[in-house]
Amino acid sequence: MKRSWKDSIHQQRTELARMLREPLGQLARQCASVWGDCDALDEVLTENFSSIPHCSTLYCVDTRGIQICNSIGPSGVVPDHVGNDRSQRPYMQEAVPIWGFLLSDAYIGQNGHRPTLTALQVVYRDTLTQGYLGAAFDLRDLPVTSELYEEPGDWRQVKGDPAIRRTVFQQSRVESPLDRNLDKGLSILEELLTERGVFQCQIHFSSSLATIWTLDDPLRYRILDHETLSDPDICLIYPSHPYPPDAAIAPSEISRILNTLQVLRLTDPTIYLRMASINIFNGMVSLTFSCDGSHYMPHDELLAKDTSFWL
Repeated sequence: MKRSWKDSIHQQRTELARMLREPLGQLARQCASVWGDCDALDEVLTENFSSIPHCSTLYCVDTRGIQICNSIGPSGVVPDHVGNDRSQRPYMQEAVPIWGFLLSDAYIGQNGHRPTLTALQVVYRDTLTQGYLGAAFDLRDLPVTSELYEEPGDWRQVKGDPAIRRTVFQQSRVESPLDRNLDKGLSILEELLTERGVFQCQIHFSSSLATIWTLDDPLRYRILDHETLSDPDICLIYPSHPYPPDAAIAPSEISRILNTLQVLRLTDPTIYLRMASINIFNGMVSLTFSCDGSHYMPHDELLAKDTSFWL
């Protein structure tokens, strides 16, 4: 089974919690012995700051969320933080588990306005909760320990702008320059996708252009306007490229996909295709219609549907 983005987040958070729980627990026990003494807490946190990996800020708060010492950063004491009310911060709204350690959900930090998360460790004295040791982490400083998830291959439908959906039956497709030469334009795209190293394209039917990405220069896109899509000479400047053996779409299926897009563009004057994309490695096709609804679907499911399904 493919890993989802939620699976990757869970793995990453599990690894971070494993890394942080023990050193924060040890530091909390040291804080307990001097709890209530601001200067002593500042000293303990400063001396032990380096023991908390990747930490950006340490501090202590009481059970109400009021800071009882200064904040401690990599350079030492950050003054004028005693008395800060942190009770409404996102991490203070989460329930701390019974084992006394919480790794918060990520949130946008108040000062740097960057993705941040906070670990809270309960500070006990004689089994009574005194407050919390807080450790803040800038996500930029944290190691990534999980593998990048794979985009799921299931069919997803996304609703678009409600204003467009409400007026869809009051509009009619206006023939674009690309529509007038659609056979030629799609033949050029078929050549680029199957023989010239293009692995992804977005076709903007209403705007009469296509955006393409090539295997030889995958980080940059190129825009083919209507004039380009009506001139087969454009294929001369893209060198021949073997079709990738690990592509999820077979080269013989590219023509069938493009033919299906043409039908969906031209068949109905009210519900018609405005934009589509093909990625030969994902094996996915996206469709955006005049009602502003979008579909992301496996190419074989697209090919299995006839026109009546859509219209």
